[in-house]
Amino acid sequence: MAVANKKRAPRSIDGLSHVDCIDLVVHKGTPVPGVEEMATSWRRCLTAHHLDPEIQAPPHIITEKEIKDSRELLRNLILLAQEELDRLYAIVGPQQYVVLLCDRDGIAIHHRGNDSMADAYKDSGIWLGGVWSEQIEGTNGIGTCITDQRATMVHRGQHFRTRHANLSCAGAPISDPLGRLAAVLDTSSMNPETTEQALSLVMAATKVSARGIEERIFREYFRHAWNIAAAPCGSSDVAVLLAVDNDQQILGADHIARRLFSLNDELLNRGMALSTIFEYDSSIFRCKRMQDVAARLLRTGTDEPWNVLITPPACGMSGLCSPTDALLHSRPRFGILAHLPLSVDPPTSRGGLAPARANRVCEYIDSHLQENIGLEVLAEIAQLSVHHFARAFRQSLGIPPHNYIVQRRVEHAQQLLRNTDLPVSEIAIVAGFTDQSHLARHFRTITGVSPSLARLRFRTEPDILPHRSTQLEANN
Repeated sequence: MAVANKKRAPRSIDGLSHVDCIDLVVHKGTPVPGVEEMATSWRRCLTAHHLDPEIQAPPHIITEKEIKDSRELLRNLILLAQEELDRLYAIVGPQQYVVLLCDRDGIAIHHRGNDSMADAYKDSGIWLGGVWSEQIEGTNGIGTCITDQRATMVHRGQHFRTRHANLSCAGAPISDPLGRLAAVLDTSSMNPETTEQALSLVMAATKVSARGIEERIFREYFRHAWNIAAAPCGSSDVAVLLAVDNDQQILGADHIARRLFSLNDELLNRGMALSTIFEYDSSIFRCKRMQDVAARLLRTGTDEPWNVLITPPACGMSGLCSPTDALLHSRPRFGILAHLPLSVDPPTSRGGLAPARANRVCEYIDSHLQENIGLEVLAEIAQLSVHHFARAFRQSLGIPPHNYIVQRRVEHAQQLLRNTDLPVSEIAIVAGFTDQSHLARHFRTITGVSPSLARLRFRTEPDILPHRSTQLEANN
Protein backbone atom coordinates (compact mmCIF):
# COMPACT_ATOMS: atom_id res chain seq x y z
CA MET A 1 0.00 0.00 0.00
CA ALA A 2 2.86 2.34 0.80
CA VAL A 3 4.38 1.63 -2.60
CA ALA A 4 1.06 2.32 -4.25
CA ASN A 5 0.82 5.67 -2.48
CA LYS A 6 4.31 6.67 -3.67
CA LYS A 7 3.39 5.88 -7.27
CA ARG A 8 0.01 7.61 -7.13
CA ALA A 9 -0.42 9.89 -10.15
CA PRO A 10 -0.53 13.64 -9.50
CA ARG A 11 -4.06 14.74 -8.71
CA SER A 12 -5.75 17.97 -9.71
CA ILE A 13 -6.76 20.49 -7.07
CA ASP A 14 -10.26 20.26 -8.59
CA GLY A 15 -12.43 17.76 -6.78
CA LEU A 16 -10.38 17.86 -3.58
CA SER A 17 -11.34 19.73 -0.45
CA HIS A 18 -8.83 22.36 0.52
CA VAL A 19 -7.87 20.50 3.69
CA ASP A 20 -7.43 17.23 1.78
CA CYS A 21 -5.18 18.99 -0.69
CA ILE A 22 -2.98 20.35 2.12
CA ASP A 23 -2.86 16.90 3.71
CA LEU A 24 -1.76 15.29 0.42
CA VAL A 25 0.97 17.85 -0.18
CA VAL A 26 2.34 18.28 3.35
CA HIS A 27 1.83 14.95 5.09
CA LYS A 28 1.95 12.50 2.18
CA GLY A 29 4.28 14.37 -0.16
CA THR A 30 1.92 13.84 -3.10
CA PRO A 31 2.42 16.39 -5.89
CA VAL A 32 -0.76 18.29 -6.71
CA PRO A 33 -0.72 20.35 -9.92
CA GLY A 34 -1.12 24.06 -9.34
CA VAL A 35 0.23 24.19 -5.79
CA GLU A 36 3.80 22.87 -6.17
CA GLU A 37 5.37 26.23 -5.40
CA MET A 38 3.25 26.60 -2.26
CA ALA A 39 4.32 23.30 -0.70
CA THR A 40 7.17 24.78 1.36
CA SER A 41 4.98 27.59 2.66
CA TRP A 42 2.13 25.23 3.48
CA ARG A 43 4.57 23.07 5.41
CA ARG A 44 5.75 26.12 7.41
CA CYS A 45 2.15 27.04 8.17
CA LEU A 46 1.49 23.65 9.73
CA THR A 47 4.79 22.80 11.41
CA ALA A 48 6.28 26.21 12.29
CA HIS A 49 3.25 28.52 12.60
CA HIS A 50 0.81 25.82 13.84
CA LEU A 51 -2.08 27.27 11.85
CA ASP A 52 -5.43 25.59 11.23
CA PRO A 53 -6.41 26.02 7.56
CA GLU A 54 -10.13 25.80 8.40
CA ILE A 55 -10.18 28.45 11.11
CA GLN A 56 -12.68 31.18 10.18
CA ALA A 57 -11.24 33.99 12.30
CA PRO A 58 -11.77 37.38 10.65
CA PRO A 59 -8.79 39.28 9.20
CA HIS A 60 -6.56 41.09 11.65
CA ILE A 61 -6.88 44.86 11.17
CA ILE A 62 -4.78 47.26 13.27
CA THR A 63 -6.10 50.54 14.66
CA GLU A 64 -5.81 53.93 12.96
CA LYS A 65 -3.18 55.00 15.49
CA GLU A 66 -1.14 51.86 14.80
CA ILE A 67 -1.43 52.52 11.07
CA LYS A 68 -0.20 56.09 11.61
CA ASP A 69 2.76 54.88 13.66
CA SER A 70 3.68 52.27 11.05
CA ARG A 71 3.40 54.82 8.24
CA GLU A 72 5.67 57.27 10.02
CA LEU A 73 8.56 54.79 9.97
CA LEU A 74 8.38 54.67 6.16
CA ARG A 75 7.24 58.24 5.56
CA ASN A 76 9.88 59.06 2.93
CA LEU A 77 9.45 55.74 1.13
CA ILE A 78 5.69 56.34 0.90
CA LEU A 79 6.24 59.80 -0.58
CA LEU A 80 8.64 58.44 -3.20
CA ALA A 81 6.26 55.57 -4.05
CA GLN A 82 3.23 57.71 -4.95
CA GLU A 83 3.82 57.93 -8.70
CA GLU A 84 4.49 54.19 -9.02
CA LEU A 85 1.36 53.35 -7.01
CA ASP A 86 -0.74 55.59 -9.25
CA ARG A 87 0.72 54.04 -12.38
CA LEU A 88 0.16 50.49 -11.15
CA TYR A 89 -3.41 51.18 -10.01
CA ALA A 90 -4.23 52.72 -13.40
CA ILE A 91 -3.31 49.32 -14.89
CA VAL A 92 -4.98 46.95 -12.41
CA GLY A 93 -7.76 49.07 -10.91
CA PRO A 94 -10.25 48.47 -13.74
CA GLN A 95 -9.94 44.71 -13.07
CA GLN A 96 -11.07 45.29 -9.43
CA TYR A 97 -7.63 44.96 -7.88
CA VAL A 98 -6.46 46.76 -4.76
CA VAL A 99 -2.86 48.01 -4.56
CA LEU A 100 -1.29 47.66 -1.11
CA LEU A 101 2.05 49.01 0.12
CA CYS A 102 3.03 46.94 3.15
CA ASP A 103 5.83 47.24 5.68
CA ARG A 104 8.25 44.47 6.64
CA ASP A 105 5.70 43.05 9.09
CA GLY A 106 3.10 42.60 6.34
CA ILE A 107 0.93 45.53 7.48
CA ALA A 108 -0.83 47.46 4.69
CA ILE A 109 0.16 51.05 5.46
CA HIS A 110 -0.80 52.69 2.14
CA HIS A 111 -3.16 51.72 -0.64
CA ARG A 112 -5.04 52.44 -3.84
CA GLY A 113 -8.53 51.03 -4.30
CA ASN A 114 -12.18 51.65 -5.12
CA ASP A 115 -13.60 53.36 -2.02
CA SER A 116 -17.15 52.30 -2.94
CA MET A 117 -16.06 48.69 -2.30
CA ALA A 118 -14.11 49.48 0.88
CA ASP A 119 -16.38 47.47 3.19
CA ALA A 120 -16.04 44.31 1.07
CA TYR A 121 -12.28 44.75 0.81
CA LYS A 122 -12.00 45.27 4.58
CA ASP A 123 -14.00 42.10 5.19
CA SER A 124 -11.38 40.21 3.16
CA GLY A 125 -8.52 42.07 4.88
CA ILE A 126 -7.15 43.59 1.67
CA TRP A 127 -7.43 47.19 2.77
CA LEU A 128 -5.53 49.72 4.84
CA GLY A 129 -4.42 48.25 8.20
CA GLY A 130 -4.67 44.61 7.14
CA VAL A 131 -1.98 42.37 8.64
CA TRP A 132 -0.71 39.73 6.19
CA SER A 133 2.27 38.11 7.86
CA GLU A 134 2.54 34.41 7.03
CA GLN A 135 2.55 33.59 10.75
CA ILE A 136 -0.99 35.03 11.07
CA GLU A 137 -2.68 34.50 7.71
CA GLY A 138 -0.72 31.58 6.32
CA THR A 139 0.43 31.38 2.70
CA ASN A 140 -0.34 34.66 0.90
CA GLY A 141 1.26 37.04 -1.56
CA ILE A 142 2.50 39.47 1.09
CA GLY A 143 3.57 37.32 4.02
CA THR A 144 5.15 34.58 1.91
CA CYS A 145 6.94 37.22 -0.16
CA ILE A 146 8.44 38.57 3.08
CA THR A 147 9.44 35.12 4.32
CA ASP A 148 10.95 33.93 1.01
CA GLN A 149 12.37 37.36 0.04
CA ARG A 150 11.11 36.96 -3.53
CA ALA A 151 8.14 37.91 -5.70
CA THR A 152 5.21 35.64 -4.86
CA MET A 153 1.93 34.97 -6.66
CA VAL A 154 -0.86 33.14 -4.78
CA HIS A 155 -4.06 32.32 -6.67
CA ARG A 156 -7.28 31.36 -4.88
CA GLY A 157 -6.90 27.78 -3.50
CA GLN A 158 -3.12 28.17 -3.28
CA HIS A 159 -3.70 30.14 -0.06
CA PHE A 160 -3.31 28.12 3.14
CA ARG A 161 -6.45 29.31 4.88
CA THR A 162 -9.72 28.24 3.28
CA ARG A 163 -11.11 31.69 4.14
CA HIS A 164 -8.84 33.19 1.47
CA ALA A 165 -9.77 30.71 -1.29
CA ASN A 166 -11.46 33.46 -3.34
CA LEU A 167 -8.48 35.85 -3.18
CA SER A 168 -5.76 36.31 -5.79
CA CYS A 169 -2.65 38.27 -4.88
CA ALA A 170 0.77 39.13 -6.28
CA GLY A 171 3.47 40.53 -3.98
CA ALA A 172 6.92 41.92 -4.91
CA PRO A 173 9.62 42.85 -2.37
CA ILE A 174 11.06 46.37 -2.21
CA SER A 175 14.67 46.54 -1.05
CA ASP A 176 16.26 49.59 0.55
CA PRO A 177 19.46 51.20 -0.78
CA LEU A 178 21.55 48.97 1.48
CA GLY A 179 20.07 45.77 0.05
CA ARG A 180 17.67 44.95 2.91
CA LEU A 181 13.92 44.32 2.68
CA ALA A 182 12.09 47.61 3.26
CA ALA A 183 8.51 46.93 2.12
CA VAL A 184 6.26 44.82 -0.11
CA LEU A 185 4.11 46.00 -3.01
CA ASP A 186 1.00 43.86 -3.48
CA THR A 187 -1.94 43.72 -5.86
CA SER A 188 -4.93 41.72 -4.60
CA SER A 189 -8.35 40.83 -5.97
CA MET A 190 -11.39 39.07 -4.54
CA ASN A 191 -13.00 38.72 -7.97
CA PRO A 192 -13.82 34.99 -8.40
CA GLU A 193 -13.40 35.32 -12.18
CA THR A 194 -9.72 36.23 -11.89
CA THR A 195 -7.67 33.70 -13.83
CA GLU A 196 -4.13 32.58 -13.07
CA GLN A 197 -3.02 33.87 -16.48
CA ALA A 198 -4.46 37.32 -15.73
CA LEU A 199 -2.76 37.28 -12.32
CA SER A 200 0.56 36.51 -14.02
CA LEU A 201 0.26 39.73 -16.05
CA VAL A 202 -0.57 41.66 -12.87
CA MET A 203 2.47 40.08 -11.19
CA ALA A 204 4.70 41.38 -13.99
CA ALA A 205 3.32 44.92 -13.62
CA THR A 206 3.72 44.75 -9.84
CA LYS A 207 7.38 43.74 -10.12
CA VAL A 208 8.09 46.63 -12.50
CA SER A 209 6.48 49.11 -10.09
CA ALA A 210 8.33 47.67 -7.09
CA ARG A 211 11.62 48.01 -8.99
CA GLY A 212 10.69 51.60 -9.84
CA ILE A 213 10.19 52.37 -6.15
CA GLU A 214 13.54 50.76 -5.34
CA GLU A 215 15.26 52.93 -7.93
CA ARG A 216 13.62 56.09 -6.59
CA ILE A 217 14.65 55.48 -2.98
CA PHE A 218 18.19 54.48 -4.04
CA ARG A 219 18.63 57.67 -6.07
CA GLU A 220 17.20 59.81 -3.27
CA TYR A 221 19.45 58.16 -0.70
CA PHE A 222 22.55 58.69 -2.87
CA ARG A 223 21.51 62.04 -4.31
CA HIS A 224 24.93 63.54 -3.41
CA ALA A 225 26.71 60.91 -5.55
CA TRP A 226 27.00 59.92 -9.19
CA ASN A 227 24.27 57.34 -9.87
CA ILE A 228 24.87 54.62 -12.45
CA ALA A 229 22.06 52.54 -13.97
CA ALA A 230 23.45 49.66 -16.03
CA ALA A 231 22.23 46.58 -17.88
CA PRO A 232 23.92 44.03 -20.18
CA CYS A 233 23.37 44.85 -23.85
CA GLY A 234 20.47 42.86 -25.25
CA SER A 235 19.05 42.00 -21.82
CA SER A 236 16.13 43.68 -20.09
CA ASP A 237 15.96 41.21 -17.22
CA VAL A 238 19.04 42.38 -15.30
CA ALA A 239 19.58 46.03 -14.36
CA VAL A 240 21.69 47.34 -11.49
CA LEU A 241 22.27 50.57 -9.61
CA LEU A 242 25.61 51.84 -8.31
CA ALA A 243 26.56 55.09 -6.57
CA VAL A 244 30.10 56.46 -6.81
CA ASP A 245 31.90 59.54 -5.52
CA ASN A 246 33.96 62.03 -7.53
CA ASP A 247 36.92 59.65 -7.35
CA GLN A 248 34.80 56.80 -8.74
CA GLN A 249 34.91 54.88 -5.48
CA ILE A 250 31.73 52.83 -5.03
CA LEU A 251 29.56 54.23 -2.24
CA GLY A 252 26.53 52.03 -2.70
CA ALA A 253 25.01 49.17 -4.69
CA ASP A 254 21.44 47.93 -4.89
CA HIS A 255 20.55 44.35 -3.97
CA ILE A 256 20.89 43.08 -7.55
CA ALA A 257 24.32 44.68 -8.01
CA ARG A 258 25.40 43.22 -4.67
CA ARG A 259 24.42 39.73 -5.76
CA LEU A 260 25.71 40.01 -9.33
CA PHE A 261 29.09 41.57 -8.45
CA SER A 262 29.54 39.80 -5.08
CA LEU A 263 29.46 43.07 -3.11
CA ASN A 264 28.72 43.50 0.58
CA ASP A 265 28.94 46.21 3.24
CA GLU A 266 32.40 45.11 4.33
CA LEU A 267 33.84 45.45 0.81
CA LEU A 268 32.13 48.79 0.22
CA ASN A 269 33.19 50.23 3.57
CA ARG A 270 36.78 49.14 2.92
CA GLY A 271 36.79 51.01 -0.40
CA MET A 272 36.24 49.63 -3.87
CA ALA A 273 36.91 51.30 -7.23
CA LEU A 274 34.37 51.31 -10.03
CA SER A 275 37.18 50.09 -12.31
CA THR A 276 36.93 46.66 -10.65
CA ILE A 277 33.52 46.30 -12.33
CA PHE A 278 33.64 48.41 -15.51
CA GLU A 279 36.31 49.71 -17.87
CA TYR A 280 35.62 53.40 -18.49
CA ASP A 281 37.11 56.78 -19.36
CA SER A 282 37.09 58.89 -16.20
CA SER A 283 36.38 62.03 -18.27
CA ILE A 284 32.75 60.88 -18.23
CA PHE A 285 32.62 61.91 -14.59
CA ARG A 286 34.06 65.35 -15.26
CA CYS A 287 31.21 66.41 -17.51
CA LYS A 288 29.95 69.75 -16.20
CA ARG A 289 26.49 69.45 -17.72
CA MET A 290 23.80 68.52 -15.20
CA GLN A 291 22.47 65.89 -17.61
CA ASP A 292 22.59 62.12 -17.82
CA VAL A 293 25.51 60.69 -19.79
CA ALA A 294 24.87 57.59 -21.91
CA ALA A 295 27.75 55.19 -22.51
CA ARG A 296 28.56 51.61 -23.45
CA LEU A 297 31.09 50.08 -21.06
CA LEU A 298 32.77 46.70 -20.82
CA ARG A 299 32.75 44.51 -17.74
CA THR A 300 36.30 44.56 -16.45
CA GLY A 301 38.31 41.62 -17.75
CA THR A 302 35.61 40.57 -20.24
CA ASP A 303 34.22 41.49 -23.66
CA GLU A 304 30.69 41.85 -22.27
CA PRO A 305 29.20 45.27 -23.20
CA TRP A 306 26.77 47.04 -20.86
CA ASN A 307 24.41 49.94 -21.53
CA VAL A 308 25.05 52.58 -18.88
CA LEU A 309 23.32 55.81 -17.90
CA ILE A 310 25.32 58.05 -15.54
CA THR A 311 23.44 60.70 -13.55
CA PRO A 312 25.47 63.55 -11.96
CA PRO A 313 24.88 64.42 -8.29
CA ALA A 314 21.63 66.31 -7.78
CA CYS A 315 23.06 68.70 -5.24
CA GLY A 316 26.02 70.16 -7.09
CA MET A 317 28.86 71.71 -5.15
CA SER A 318 26.62 73.31 -2.51
CA GLY A 319 25.45 69.95 -1.20
CA LEU A 320 21.89 71.31 -1.22
CA CYS A 321 19.15 70.14 -3.60
CA SER A 322 16.26 72.15 -4.96
CA PRO A 323 12.94 70.21 -5.04
CA THR A 324 13.06 70.19 -8.85
CA ASP A 325 16.64 68.85 -8.98
CA ALA A 326 15.83 66.17 -6.41
CA LEU A 327 12.71 65.11 -8.34
CA LEU A 328 14.60 64.83 -11.63
CA HIS A 329 17.47 62.95 -10.01
CA SER A 330 15.20 60.32 -8.43
CA ARG A 331 13.25 59.63 -11.64
CA PRO A 332 13.64 55.94 -12.65
CA ARG A 333 15.87 55.22 -15.66
CA PHE A 334 15.74 51.43 -15.96
CA GLY A 335 13.01 51.57 -18.59
CA ILE A 336 15.14 53.55 -21.05
CA LEU A 337 18.42 51.64 -20.75
CA ALA A 338 17.64 49.50 -23.78
CA HIS A 339 16.86 52.56 -25.92
CA LEU A 340 19.87 54.78 -25.24
CA PRO A 341 21.72 56.54 -28.11
CA LEU A 342 24.84 54.50 -27.48
CA SER A 343 26.42 54.89 -30.89
CA VAL A 344 28.32 57.88 -29.49
CA ASP A 345 31.49 57.60 -27.45
CA PRO A 346 32.00 59.38 -24.10
CA PRO A 347 32.02 63.17 -24.60
CA THR A 348 35.30 64.70 -25.75
CA SER A 349 36.19 68.23 -26.80
CA ARG A 350 37.55 68.92 -30.27
CA GLY A 351 41.04 70.37 -29.88
CA GLY A 352 41.20 69.46 -26.19
CA LEU A 353 43.34 66.97 -24.33
CA ALA A 354 43.30 63.36 -25.42
CA PRO A 355 41.40 61.28 -22.82
CA ALA A 356 44.53 59.42 -21.69
CA ARG A 357 46.43 62.69 -21.13
CA ALA A 358 43.47 64.28 -19.37
CA ASN A 359 43.27 61.26 -17.05
CA ARG A 360 46.98 61.46 -16.20
CA VAL A 361 46.76 65.19 -15.42
CA CYS A 362 43.63 64.85 -13.27
CA GLU A 363 45.02 61.86 -11.40
CA TYR A 364 48.19 63.85 -10.66
CA ILE A 365 46.12 66.77 -9.35
CA ASP A 366 44.02 64.51 -7.12
CA SER A 367 47.10 62.88 -5.59
CA HIS A 368 48.96 66.17 -4.98
CA LEU A 369 46.21 68.46 -3.65
CA GLN A 370 48.26 69.35 -0.55
CA GLU A 371 51.15 70.56 -2.70
CA ASN A 372 51.71 73.67 -4.79
CA ILE A 373 50.74 72.41 -8.27
CA GLY A 374 52.43 74.47 -10.98
CA LEU A 375 51.08 74.85 -14.49
CA GLU A 376 54.48 73.88 -15.87
CA VAL A 377 54.36 70.50 -14.13
CA LEU A 378 50.91 69.74 -15.54
CA ALA A 379 51.93 70.81 -19.02
CA GLU A 380 54.94 68.51 -18.81
CA ILE A 381 52.72 65.58 -17.83
CA ALA A 382 50.52 66.31 -20.85
CA GLN A 383 53.65 66.73 -23.03
CA LEU A 384 52.47 70.14 -24.27
CA SER A 385 53.64 73.72 -24.02
CA VAL A 386 52.18 75.69 -21.11
CA HIS A 387 50.07 77.87 -23.43
CA HIS A 388 48.79 74.92 -25.48
CA PHE A 389 48.10 72.89 -22.34
CA ALA A 390 46.07 75.65 -20.63
CA ARG A 391 43.90 76.09 -23.72
CA ALA A 392 43.42 72.33 -24.28
CA PHE A 393 42.64 71.71 -20.58
CA ARG A 394 39.92 74.35 -20.61
CA GLN A 395 38.40 72.88 -23.77
CA SER A 396 38.33 69.38 -22.26
CA LEU A 397 37.31 70.15 -18.66
CA GLY A 398 35.31 73.32 -19.15
CA ILE A 399 37.35 75.46 -16.72
CA PRO A 400 40.98 76.68 -16.45
CA PRO A 401 43.50 74.44 -14.65
CA HIS A 402 43.75 76.72 -11.57
CA ASN A 403 39.96 76.79 -11.15
CA TYR A 404 39.81 73.01 -11.52
CA ILE A 405 42.46 72.54 -8.80
CA VAL A 406 40.55 74.84 -6.43
CA GLN A 407 37.31 73.01 -7.18
CA ARG A 408 38.87 69.61 -6.47
CA ARG A 409 40.29 70.95 -3.20
CA VAL A 410 36.84 72.20 -2.19
CA GLU A 411 35.29 68.84 -3.11
CA HIS A 412 37.91 67.08 -1.00
CA ALA A 413 37.13 69.45 1.89
CA GLN A 414 33.42 68.61 1.49
CA GLN A 415 34.15 64.90 1.85
CA LEU A 416 36.19 65.54 4.99
CA LEU A 417 33.45 67.76 6.46
CA ARG A 418 30.86 65.08 5.78
CA ASN A 419 32.84 62.02 6.88
CA THR A 420 35.26 63.16 9.61
CA ASP A 421 35.32 65.21 12.82
CA LEU A 422 38.53 67.04 11.93
CA PRO A 423 38.52 70.77 12.82
CA VAL A 424 37.93 73.05 9.84
CA SER A 425 41.44 74.48 10.28
CA GLU A 426 42.98 71.02 9.80
CA ILE A 427 40.70 70.23 6.89
CA ALA A 428 41.93 73.40 5.17
CA ILE A 429 45.55 72.19 5.31
CA VAL A 430 44.71 68.60 4.32
CA ALA A 431 42.69 69.84 1.33
CA GLY A 432 45.57 72.01 0.12
CA PHE A 433 44.61 75.51 1.29
CA THR A 434 47.01 77.79 3.13
CA ASP A 435 44.71 78.31 6.12
CA GLN A 436 41.09 78.23 7.27
CA SER A 437 40.21 81.65 5.84
CA HIS A 438 41.64 80.63 2.45
CA LEU A 439 39.38 77.56 2.47
CA ALA A 440 36.35 79.53 3.65
CA ARG A 441 36.70 82.11 0.88
CA HIS A 442 36.85 79.59 -1.94
CA PHE A 443 34.32 77.25 -0.29
CA ARG A 444 31.71 80.02 -0.04
CA THR A 445 32.39 81.15 -3.62
CA ILE A 446 31.81 77.69 -5.05
CA THR A 447 29.10 76.28 -2.75
CA GLY A 448 27.39 79.42 -1.49
CA VAL A 449 27.79 78.46 2.19
CA SER A 450 30.58 78.39 4.76
CA PRO A 451 32.39 75.14 5.66
CA SER A 452 30.84 75.16 9.16
CA LEU A 453 27.31 75.57 7.81
CA ALA A 454 27.90 72.85 5.22
CA ARG A 455 29.02 70.43 7.96
CA LEU A 456 25.93 71.27 10.03
CA ARG A 457 23.61 70.62 7.10
CA PHE A 458 25.35 67.37 6.22
CA ARG A 459 24.64 66.13 9.75
CA THR A 460 21.08 67.41 10.16
CA GLU A 461 19.54 66.69 6.76
CA PRO A 462 16.73 64.09 6.88
CA ASP A 463 17.59 60.51 6.03
CA ILE A 464 15.36 58.36 3.86
CA LEU A 465 15.92 55.27 6.02
CA PRO A 466 15.21 55.70 9.75
CA HIS A 467 17.22 52.55 10.59
CA ARG A 468 20.40 53.55 8.71
CA SER A 469 22.35 54.78 11.75
CA THR A 470 21.53 51.64 13.69
CA GLN A 471 22.84 49.47 10.86
CA LEU A 472 26.04 51.46 10.56
CA GLU A 473 26.60 51.20 14.30
CA ALA A 474 26.08 47.46 14.09
CA ASN A 475 28.63 47.22 11.28
CA ASN A 476 31.11 49.12 13.37
